Amino acid sequence: MENKIIVIIPAYNEEASIVNVIAAIPEIVSEVIVVNNNSTDRTEAVAKNAGATVLKEPKRGYGYACLKGMDYIYRLTERPDIVVFLDGDFSDYPEELPSIVAPIIERNMDLVIGARVPELREKGSMTFPQRFGNALATFLMRVFFSSKFTDLGPFRAIRYNKLLALNMEDKTYGWTVEMQLKALRKRYRYTEVPVHYRNRIGVSKVSGTLKGAIFAGIKILSWIFKYSLKK
Repeated sequence: MENKIIVIIPAYNEEASIVNVIAAIPEIVSEVIVVNNNSTDRTEAVAKNAGATVLKEPKRGYGYACLKGMDYIYRLTERPDIVVFLDGDFSDYPEELPSIVAPIIERNMDLVIGARVPELREKGSMTFPQRFGNALATFLMRVFFSSKFTDLGPFRAIRYNKLLALNMEDKTYGWTVEMQLKALRKRYRYTEVPVHYRNRIGVSKVSGTLKGAIFAGIKILSWIFKYSLKK
């Protein structure tokens, strides 16, 4: 039986990149959802013209945008088997989506993370705060949870029913790590797939500013320590 796949793309001021992202998504995807996260540019219009379903989420935050996409999917008559998340800045390679979903379809995995391995990263595509934060977070996850994650990459796929069971709640920077920590707690079957990663179009709202990098780091670490204290 063919698996129904829906993509959720949180987007804030991605007018220059979103059409590239949508165009590169393989035809195996049944619907592309772009969540306009209070953009001040033409992100919404460009995404609509490119064929995406566009939702509005005025509350700024990556998690808010992802939750808006999930709420839309929940209301569908026919829900997907797999949900894929990726960024709207064209730093991910959407054409690699079949590799991301393959372990779910072929190996019965529940969650797959696109790992931005050094040998497949374009020079400068990940800032020092991003690399340091990833290394620290995944190290702590290994220590506290015996995790095998090496990245908190945004390009990821998860079974829809497993995603619902996580009861996701983070509204901002902690969305990715929350998903991985809860998956570990629930003993989901997970793996990573090496993916290419390039310099984004435009300026990052997180790693591109000191404030964003600090808040993201604090949020990620708070989730890890919160879960390390749970029995």
